Amino acid sequence: MAMSLLDRLAGRAPVPVFACIGPGMQAVTEHALLSPRLRRAASPREAAVLLRAGAIPERAAAAFGRVHDQLPHPRAVLRWDGQGDPADVITDAWVDLLNGADSDTDRRSDEPPNPWEGKGDHGQGGEGMMGGVPYGRPMAMTGDDIRDGLQLDAYTATVGPFAPMLPPGLTLEITLQGDVIISTSVTAPPFPQGDEASAPHLCAARLLRLLGLNAAAARVARGSSPRALWTRGAIPAGLGEAAKGEDVRARLSAWLAGQAGPYQAPRIGSMLPGLEWHEAMLVLNSYAPDALHRACAEEEEAA
Repeated sequence: MAMSLLDRLAGRAPVPVFACIGPGMQAVTEHALLSPRLRRAASPREAAVLLRAGAIPERAAAAFGRVHDQLPHPRAVLRWDGQGDPADVITDAWVDLLNGADSDTDRRSDEPPNPWEGKGDHGQGGEGMMGGVPYGRPMAMTGDDIRDGLQLDAYTATVGPFAPMLPPGLTLEITLQGDVIISTSVTAPPFPQGDEASAPHLCAARLLRLLGLNAAAARVARGSSPRALWTRGAIPAGLGEAAKGEDVRARLSAWLAGQAGPYQAPRIGSMLPGLEWHEAMLVLNSYAPDALHRACAEEEEAA
């Protein structure tokens, strides 16, 4: 089938890619996604190509299947072992999709994770006014707000292991009241990534992406702009203070200046409660991946 003019123009655009990153692959994947021919998708729903970077551990296989099926059709899935530049293969797959290539088929059965139809007083999945999973969604139940004790709806969800705002592999069970975290526990620790993923410039780039400064993040990751300047200018002082004088900005500034670090990460169960969601994600990513891995291991041993 011949490509239309619109298809040819689309084929020249950056390919929207979502990456599922395995152990030891974070640094090389982040470098690969700096290619101007690729666009890092914030969600599987906006990607056309799923990049499977490295081997996915068995404990994350089901989560990989869920992410895979969230990509809309037509889609392609590519495995990459970290050798060479994957941009060529990804771009070829994108052009093939635009030219009518078969879309990668679903991996999971088309069944709701929370069966609800036919249950409850009206078949809506609930039990009267409380309980159940109305229309397939677990109902939020009231609990004391940790700020003022008022009764507010609290919602518990599992996040990870391929959520782009978390280190690869890290899976958390988080309870939220609004956008405030009231409790969290580690379901699975981050995948071990090695020293390169803990490099200060990559940590700074991840934080800048979370702040929506994608162009600045790319320049910092490539080393083509003053890293400390971007960090000081983008991150508010006092954000994510773990000890006196130690906040998100201080941790990264010390790394970038080569003075100290990585800091010892506190246990996640005590680090995140009380923080709003956006602040919690910045705090998590201000610690090196290996420091977070150690903190999660200590939390598991204590449990």
